[in-house]
Amino acid sequence: MAMHPSPIAPVPEETARVARAAFRKGTLLMRVRDEIGVLYEDAMFAGLYDARGQTAIAPWRLALVTLFQFLENLSDRQAAEAVRSRIDWKYALSLDLTDPGFDFSVLCEFRARLLAGGQEQRLLDAMLEGLRERGLIKARGQQRTDSTHVLAAVRTLNRLEFIGETMRAALNAVALSAPTWLAEHGRAAWAERYGPRVEPYRLPKSLSARQALAEAIGADGHEVLAALFADRDCFWLCRLPAVEVLRLVWIQQFYHDQGRVRLREPADQPPVSDRLHSPYDPDARYAKKRDTGWIGYKVHLTETCDADRPHLITDVQTTAAGLADVAMTATVQAALAARGLLPSTHVVDSGYVDAGLLVASHADHGIDLLGPALPDSSRQAHAGQGFDLSAFTILWSERVARCPAGQISASWKEGQDERGAAVVHIGFSQKVCGGCPHHDACAPAAHPGRRANARRLRVLEQRAHEALQARRREQTSEPWKKRYACRAGIEGTLSQGIRGFGLRHGRYLGQAKTHLQHVFTAAALNLTRVDAWLREQPLARTRQSRLIAVLPAAAVLPAA
Repeated sequence: MAMHPSPIAPVPEETARVARAAFRKGTLLMRVRDEIGVLYEDAMFAGLYDARGQTAIAPWRLALVTLFQFLENLSDRQAAEAVRSRIDWKYALSLDLTDPGFDFSVLCEFRARLLAGGQEQRLLDAMLEGLRERGLIKARGQQRTDSTHVLAAVRTLNRLEFIGETMRAALNAVALSAPTWLAEHGRAAWAERYGPRVEPYRLPKSLSARQALAEAIGADGHEVLAALFADRDCFWLCRLPAVEVLRLVWIQQFYHDQGRVRLREPADQPPVSDRLHSPYDPDARYAKKRDTGWIGYKVHLTETCDADRPHLITDVQTTAAGLADVAMTATVQAALAARGLLPSTHVVDSGYVDAGLLVASHADHGIDLLGPALPDSSRQAHAGQGFDLSAFTILWSERVARCPAGQISASWKEGQDERGAAVVHIGFSQKVCGGCPHHDACAPAAHPGRRANARRLRVLEQRAHEALQARRREQTSEPWKKRYACRAGIEGTLSQGIRGFGLRHGRYLGQAKTHLQHVFTAAALNLTRVDAWLREQPLARTRQSRLIAVLPAAAVLPAA
């Protein structure tokens, strides 16, 4: 397919006349075309198409159709049908009323081109550039970030289903790429065992029969892998994604015992967060947060939150399900810096905050990372008795610490913690601590028959330690709590994305395609919010149940 960039045509007169007659107040898509424009140009996609060949459908139109598709949560078929039959879609796309549209498969091909060219993020960036030029994004304002889980577009499989379906997927991939090879090396029983989809009702019920079937599948998979790796002429089949998944799954699920393939015990498998869970989406991982467990991904949304501007999403990150939020803080800030959209204040929850980030955010980007730090986890802090870390005075220039009783530390050793962060290990004399009247509440308990233990401290390097202690002190004050109250609004954004745009359910397989879905979802959310802002539609208030409206939580109920 070839693309020849051309100027974007105005809305045809007949299309405009009929659209305005049918929709006197306009629709969202018509208002977007009138107030914001077409957002994209063909030149943006020049690198995705060849210079020669059959002329492709205008990429700016396909980008808009895909955006409208996510705006209304439509499938490819429904979006293509809307292009043919919807007057407001034809208006927004500058199409004649008689335009027949295109086949729905074009949308899938367009998304594939975006991914292959690494242009998926460009769609959101171009929108943000246009909105910033209109003054709808405040320079160095406030932004907030939060995440939610995303379910992969795969079935949840039990262990026997999983290994059977993995074998079935690999055999189908080999049959498609090298049917002759499979006909020569295949077994007659494989067609019956792996032909239809592996379903629970087709599996044996007894534990011994299921164990035997699992080991039979394991032997079949080992036979296929051994034959593929031994055949030099067809070694390229080993690089098929489904075959590579088969190899990894067999390593995780089976082992060899005296020439026999056996199923691993659960304790002998890799951690559940590192295992593969579907042969069709090897990127999907298992994670658990509080009581919620899922197989899929995690999405991080960052949005502006200035009172005098619409709240627009400025960054989207799709990560593995088990990746901690704190690992993404610096990534989000670097992405915002690359687009020239850095805020002055970055509002986050405690999952995105640690001492190093409090320092690095200010030093690298001039950002005030506004979020609560995790409390001191020491025994003294939990009990509310004795002396926790905040009670000690660190004299950095003298390389000593002073305890609340006035004693000076005896040792000072610099090192690194398990994450590689610079720390200082400080120890007090056992003789001094043993005779201190506060010993039992301060130092760890001694083992029976041994001398009293001395207090030891592990503190971060000076800037990180001071930033952490300062945050722990200020986050208990009322002024800080008032500043931080704006973070609650990001929960509404996640709710809108989940309920209105299917944010939490993956449409496609793989992390790259799921990220593309999230980028289009964020762009669609921005369109709805800009439209609401231009129409001066107030933000919705948090809805309450009838029970809370009648009986507020603060009300004191009479005793029975």
